[in-house]
Amino acid sequence: MSGTVRTSDGRGRLGNTLSGLAVAIGCVLFLGGFAWGVVEYKPYTVPTDSMTPTVKVGDRVLAQRIDSNEVRRGDVVIFKDPQWGDMPMVKRVVGLGGDEVACCNSQGRLTVNGKGIAEPYLQNNPLAKGRASATNFSSKVPDGQLFVLGDERTNSMDSRVHLQDAEHGSVPLSTVSARVDAIAWPLRGGVMERPKGFAALPGGVSEPGPLRLVVGAILLGVVLILGGSLYGPLARVTGRKKTLAGVR
Repeated sequence: MSGTVRTSDGRGRLGNTLSGLAVAIGCVLFLGGFAWGVVEYKPYTVPTDSMTPTVKVGDRVLAQRIDSNEVRRGDVVIFKDPQWGDMPMVKRVVGLGGDEVACCNSQGRLTVNGKGIAEPYLQNNPLAKGRASATNFSSKVPDGQLFVLGDERTNSMDSRVHLQDAEHGSVPLSTVSARVDAIAWPLRGGVMERPKGFAALPGGVSEPGPLRLVVGAILLGVVLILGGSLYGPLARVTGRKKTLAGVR
């Protein structure tokens, strides 16, 4: 009489239940993470090199949708203002309403309310001669406005160009629609660090958005879906091997 091996029905049912649960949770995480990302972020292609080297022309960035009261000094924001050509622009906020922004102090630094700001994101440019701006400027930012600069200070049409405007080169806080949180493509930048040079000023700097959590939820969802889906085929293969080993 040939030998037979009977598998445990209870163990098999438990495995199927757990694999189904893993797939269900994975779907929730994957779809929920994707929906969360769509709600929080919008993609944007940088059209100029005025923010080099932080973001370069043609870079695809992920910008977090924010309210105007969430803007902080040091943020790289996207705004659209008719006085600036009525097209989306990406610049760095260096001054909020009430700030006195000027350049340059004796160390060649940008100053905000008299405090010199370290700006490690600026690249060395011979035209600037080690200064934060090749040209001197100063401005008192009106309430409800922002003073913005490009990181490529020798090739950026920013608040310095609009200093003779009624609002002293600033843009309305209400025109900001998003804050750049990460470089999505090419894969060289990742999540954008908040500049520490503005941290000591009132309000500090903004916290990174939830991008890491969003990506983590999506990736974990993929792992659970794949793991749960592969359980059945792997269990059948393992079961056949055990059966063949028991039939001699």
